[in-house]
Amino acid sequence: MKSRAPALLLAALLMVAPAHAAPLTSPRLDAGTAERVDGLAAGTRAAFDVAAAAGDYVRGEFSVTAGRFDLDLVGPDGRHVRRLASDLDARGSFQFIVPVPPARLVVTARADGGAARLSITTRVARAAQRAPAALLLSPAIAALAARIAAGGDTQAFWDDAARRGTPLVEPGPPGMAIITFVARGAKHNVRLFGAPSGDHEWMDRLGKSDTWFRSFLVPEDTRLSYKLAPDVPELPGTARERRMAILATAQADPFNRTPWPALAPDAFNQDSTLELPRAPAQPGLEERGAPKGSVREFRLASPRLGNTRSITLYTPPGFDPGDPRNVLLLVFDARAYLTKVPTPAILDNLIAEGRLPPVVAAFVSEIDPPTRARELPGNPAFADFMADEVLPLVREKTGTRIPASRTILAGSSFGGLAAATIALRHPDRFGNAIALSGSFWWHPENAAADAGEHVADLVARSPRKDVRLHLAAGLFETAHADTPGILETSRHLRDVLRAKGYDVSYREYAGGHDYLVWRGALPDALLALVPRL
Repeated sequence: MKSRAPALLLAALLMVAPAHAAPLTSPRLDAGTAERVDGLAAGTRAAFDVAAAAGDYVRGEFSVTAGRFDLDLVGPDGRHVRRLASDLDARGSFQFIVPVPPARLVVTARADGGAARLSITTRVARAAQRAPAALLLSPAIAALAARIAAGGDTQAFWDDAARRGTPLVEPGPPGMAIITFVARGAKHNVRLFGAPSGDHEWMDRLGKSDTWFRSFLVPEDTRLSYKLAPDVPELPGTARERRMAILATAQADPFNRTPWPALAPDAFNQDSTLELPRAPAQPGLEERGAPKGSVREFRLASPRLGNTRSITLYTPPGFDPGDPRNVLLLVFDARAYLTKVPTPAILDNLIAEGRLPPVVAAFVSEIDPPTRARELPGNPAFADFMADEVLPLVREKTGTRIPASRTILAGSSFGGLAAATIALRHPDRFGNAIALSGSFWWHPENAAADAGEHVADLVARSPRKDVRLHLAAGLFETAHADTPGILETSRHLRDVLRAKGYDVSYREYAGGHDYLVWRGALPDALLALVPRL
């Protein structure tokens, strides 16, 4: 222990000096050194210079074993800079950046006879204040980084990527895999459209090389589609406008072996896909030469909505309008569910395999994105249009009167939200609903500022309806920014429905907001729901 005489001498000087004045000399503290503060009278002070330059980061400890103390940082002119500890009677830590040297720590006793220990544990010079190198999750990227650091180039890496295909897939912890998306040659940035995070992620550049990358740890049954967006323009405008600029350059990954669809006019109209070996089977997708049903399209003008749209009707092979086993399926977003999700072919195959009874399907087209965003989310007029205009058209064109108990509404995103809300509004017409990644975070614009999830609240506050539901969500559809996640809100709605006594089935997929996932989730939902009808 060092002598306390210097501290006592400085305390006496401080007692008679103006409050802003600094003592003439002070013990000097550097990283790894400590000083005792013993025997100060109440109101007296001791000062300690810190061996540090402007901009240095300093961290230390002030441990009080008796009495109570304040600890302050003062500048070279003795003026107060900041309070580091106030009325401390135990152990405390502090940290600061040196503004102008010399920096001085001043200890003030609040009671007689106190005892404490002041130490500097860390000092980092301004020039040494750099973040550590990023921890590279992918062993392949780590090896490439080491090769570049040793003076090598990236050509062998990209030759291997061309042979194997991308994304890179490497073993992770049990039940998980490391997937790494890579891009080559961008000048300014690369953004990943369809990342497992559920967001559009910026990719990192490996030093100054031509290689951009982003790694994720995902379940080993993951299935997803994605695009790479090189050199996305940074634009003025709203956050949404800047975010949407990704669509200007988003395109298929040139090193990916499984583009979707396989035939597309260009890479901008094509996705790349990843299906890990344990990704679940997607029923009905494999072509087996099954008999094909018929598909017809009609135009329906709606006096209620004041617009006209296409309705596409599918009837199964050998269709008998009077068959009591018939099921009626009504699907929103017709264009996508006739192409990206080839629903007629899926129904042909599952009916031929005997896994589904005869299913009549009506595909309801969206007019345009603004109309879709207005009609599908919780819109009573659109719900009545489905009940009073679409359903009669289907009955007229097919010659059937399939009961509500065997009638199913289905959709994804806003379409899943619509399926649930329309069935709850008209359970006498639609006794079943399938919501794939339903937008259950939604609530009306005129709702209270603190309004929660509209559908969950509606279910909780209303009498139970005679409706069966099947909900599905992706593990990557979690909350981001200020929007609740589809995963969390779907789980919440499931729990509310079950608490209310509804017949509800539920399934989660290692995927995102993605038609590649929904083309398997729709037949899964039908196979879960139809046997209970």
